[in-house]
Amino acid sequence: MYQPLADRIRPQSLDEVVGQRHLLQESAVLRRIIDSGQIPNMIFYGPSGVGKTTVASIIARRTQRRLYPLNATTASIQDIRAVLEDLDTLLTPNGALVYLDEIQYFNKKQQQTLLECIESGKITLIASTTENPYFYVYGAVLSRCTVFEFEPVAPGELCRAVERAFLLALEGRQAGMEDGVVSAIAERCGGDVRKALNAVELLTGSVPEGGCIRLADVHAVSQRSSMRFDRSGDGHYDILSAFHKSIRGSDPDAAVHYLARLLEGGDLLSAARRLLVVAAEDVGLAYPQAMPVVKACVDAAFQLGLPEARLPLAEAALLLATAPKSNSVTTAVEAALADLRSGSVGDVPAGLRDAHYQGAAALGHGQSYRFPHDYPNHWTAQQYLPDALHGRCYYEYGPNKNEQAAKNYWEKIKKG
Repeated sequence: MYQPLADRIRPQSLDEVVGQRHLLQESAVLRRIIDSGQIPNMIFYGPSGVGKTTVASIIARRTQRRLYPLNATTASIQDIRAVLEDLDTLLTPNGALVYLDEIQYFNKKQQQTLLECIESGKITLIASTTENPYFYVYGAVLSRCTVFEFEPVAPGELCRAVERAFLLALEGRQAGMEDGVVSAIAERCGGDVRKALNAVELLTGSVPEGGCIRLADVHAVSQRSSMRFDRSGDGHYDILSAFHKSIRGSDPDAAVHYLARLLEGGDLLSAARRLLVVAAEDVGLAYPQAMPVVKACVDAAFQLGLPEARLPLAEAALLLATAPKSNSVTTAVEAALADLRSGSVGDVPAGLRDAHYQGAAALGHGQSYRFPHDYPNHWTAQQYLPDALHGRCYYEYGPNKNEQAAKNYWEKIKKG
């Protein structure tokens, strides 16, 4: 019977697991918990193919508990009840460990059923998820579990698994291998061990006796596999965050890198929206011309569509990354909003109220208003803020050339 290479080579001990040193090295908390044999309810959070299922299986063997593997995409409450029926029987002499993969697909009622089981201590739950558990797991379940985050496996670690996989998959057959094949697989699988092993299986299965595994073959079986992109998942928002922060930090190389990742995932809309936000939030009045330029680039991108849209968006990203920065716009509007939300509002001064209707003059609306264009330099002193906020300062001129020029101009005019 056919057994995938990834299953045949699955580690049987914690020391054989590649990657996850932050969890599984001798001094790590998870490793010490496993060695103690006192296993709490846990949630393993991380991308696919990084060892979550493998570690759960090893824990079950080491603690001599019967493992009940369930997948939340197909499991039901009945499956949980079936596990409970096996408790206190010869089938589970040392207790039961339920491994629930993709727990985010359980609805609230199903997760509450789990809660009853783990609350009583009848079963030990290890759930896994590729989505952020703090968003997708019911709070009561989450509070009774310890979350451990698994990370993509670094290429250096993956090389060990790929080398072992080639030895097992070839099974004594003679085949050559071009230099760099192992490292190319490790680098192109995006930190996913399963993808790397599947690539090895495809390569060894397609090479004839005495043939040679070539780098070109690696590229053929691992096209775009290094990309991890999910428009509704954590990875998507992490890339968007890194894109924004790279531009804010004036790093054009990082800005183009994260833009490329968004566009490679086909997410034109998010990239365009984030560029417009950065133009206002982080460049702002230091270079106000950036906004119309970025808007023009975004409009051009949507007219062109991918792949050509990458050019105007890259232009916008590089412009923003290399432009002077100012967040004075953000701090000003946030300070004004903070006052509003705290109840500091006040009435509009009478001189500023609408005077374009019959009866306004009788109410005194607009009567004291002085039209600035009637005065030298188109300015005259008068109160604009409500009495309750008179003298409040929201906007602070940024230290950049553009805002300092405006500051000097108005200081000169207002000192008159």
